[in-house]
Amino acid sequence: MGIGAITDTANTDPVSFSDWLEQLEEQGETRGYFEPIGKHHSVVFSDEGTTLLVTFERAEDIRADDPSGKPLGWRLSEGQDWSSLCLIAHQDSWFRSHFVYGYFDRLVDDGFFEDFDRVVFYGADMCGYAAAAFSVVATGADIILVSPQATLDPAHADWDKRFPAMRDVSFSDRYGYAPEMCENAGQVFVVFDPEVCEDAMHARLFKSKNVRSLPCRHFGSDIEIDLISMNVLPAVVQAAAKGELDSTLFNRLLKTGRRGYRLRLWFTKAYETAKRIRRRRILIDLTN
Repeated sequence: MGIGAITDTANTDPVSFSDWLEQLEEQGETRGYFEPIGKHHSVVFSDEGTTLLVTFERAEDIRADDPSGKPLGWRLSEGQDWSSLCLIAHQDSWFRSHFVYGYFDRLVDDGFFEDFDRVVFYGADMCGYAAAAFSVVATGADIILVSPQATLDPAHADWDKRFPAMRDVSFSDRYGYAPEMCENAGQVFVVFDPEVCEDAMHARLFKSKNVRSLPCRHFGSDIEIDLISMNVLPAVVQAAAKGELDSTLFNRLLKTGRRGYRLRLWFTKAYETAKRIRRRRILIDLTN
């Protein structure tokens, strides 16, 4: 998948949230199904292959990143013959909802994940927390977590003061402590910037033997945006879906992505400079 398929798609004519959700429901029904999960979450499933990509996403990010309002999971799956299950939070909830718990309970009871040869969970930031926490429903799944929170329970993370609105939300009941929930996963890839103190401390809480730490220095707290901009994220997810992702491949993809991104920036700057020079020459010719 090319970088243009995921980036440079700022929504210049946004529809209302309710209209966007209605459009997503219509598209979801044609692909598989769309289902509200309580008032503050939704899920859309696309049935297209025996590899399943499970993504956790914020509605705000989806609407900001893509003019057609397609979830990132759809865009990452495009052209891959994968099925996709996109869990969408309408607000910053960390997916801490009994309705969400019940939905995953139902999937387990129905043997949903047993229908797939490979399962990959993906999420970033609060969605990274959810990807780890709910991965427990699919034993052996590989997980990609970008700057995830392990928990916001003060008993484990009283040092993280960034999300005061979540202090009264329980992270100690079902699907609670993310590092424990992914202990029976395949490989757990934790991408983080070690220079962002809170992100590094959360990353350290993922201690099980299946965890692969993938530090990205100097990226800051918006690593997902950079991975998308450099066209690295699609390749990372594709490698995980094939069982080929490891730290060596990740670092190589990151290095290549950085080089390509800098080259694109250089060409863009050169092109804009050439346009300005040409415009200036035309103006000079017109005044002579």
